Amino acid sequence: MKDIIKQTVGIDCGKQELVAAIGIMDSSFQVSIKATAAFSNNEPGNKQLIDWALKYIDPKVGIQFVAEPTGVYHERFCYYVTSMGYNISVVLPNRAASFLKTLKGKTINDRISASGLAIMGLEKNLDNWQPPNTIMNQLKQLCRERVELIEDITSIKNQIHALTSSAVCSGTTLERQQQRLHLSEVQLKEIEQEMKAIVAANIDLKQRFANVCTIKGVGIITAITVVAETNGFNLVRNQRQLVSYAGLDVIKKQSGTSVNSPARISHRGNRYLRKALHFPSLAAIRSDENTQNIYARLLSRHNVKMKAIVAIQRKLLVLIYTIWKKNEPYNPKFLEQSNKTALTELVHDRS
Repeated sequence: MKDIIKQTVGIDCGKQELVAAIGIMDSSFQVSIKATAAFSNNEPGNKQLIDWALKYIDPKVGIQFVAEPTGVYHERFCYYVTSMGYNISVVLPNRAASFLKTLKGKTINDRISASGLAIMGLEKNLDNWQPPNTIMNQLKQLCRERVELIEDITSIKNQIHALTSSAVCSGTTLERQQQRLHLSEVQLKEIEQEMKAIVAANIDLKQRFANVCTIKGVGIITAITVVAETNGFNLVRNQRQLVSYAGLDVIKKQSGTSVNSPARISHRGNRYLRKALHFPSLAAIRSDENTQNIYARLLSRHNVKMKAIVAIQRKLLVLIYTIWKKNEPYNPKFLEQSNKTALTELVHDRS
């Protein structure tokens, strides 16, 4: 019997249950699925899953858990696994789906997905998931609540406009809509005050965010949103990875003479980051001379405003990351560094 050199447990996370598959790789680098099973997605089920996995694995070889996030249903298991001293990797759904396409078979169900995750863990070097910082997690929830409130406020204002512009307007309906609008605006201010209070209460965060806000066009709310959505750039290894996570990376299809699609940003990333950077990029174009020059140069090449604005969004994201890591105020040399990555590939980008 060949020695086992690597073993993983793939987890397909659902609301009610966790479907697990144990994968092993032997000394000849052959991979196989040893067993599959389903468990309840709760604390007793988490314990049963680990106990079940320990019965099949070689105790002399380490074990790696691999999960695919499904909303928030994977979080309980991730916290439990790390608290027990095991490593777990969380693979983005699009990456997991792309890998699954490389495997044999056309049928896809929970057990096959779990098996695919186990095989992916065997064949790839995946980063270990780390529990998010408590403060960053709190800020992230507040940021997303704020975004939802802003969308609600916009919707309510549109409804009020439709009511007041119609030939017949119900007074009671209009009154209720105005009350909803007032309540949402009050809650929006409360959320923003709470976000600022959390930052002000931490000396290190207060200094770091103050440095980030020295970037022209970037305010405290934008800074908090970008940093919180990336968990303080905890697992970001480089600028290219960050840009990809935000969905501002460039994709292009070209093959021979028949396939040559225009380059564009992928949009396969964190939409909250892209949304948070839109208006700051416009503010930076208006208020910062260096940014104005970059914007004008890009606009002169293709005469498409949105292309240039996206390039500025990417530049701001890289600048925020650079200043956060260096923990220094804005310096023009940071702009030169960010231009190399933020603008080179986006010359041919389209939104």
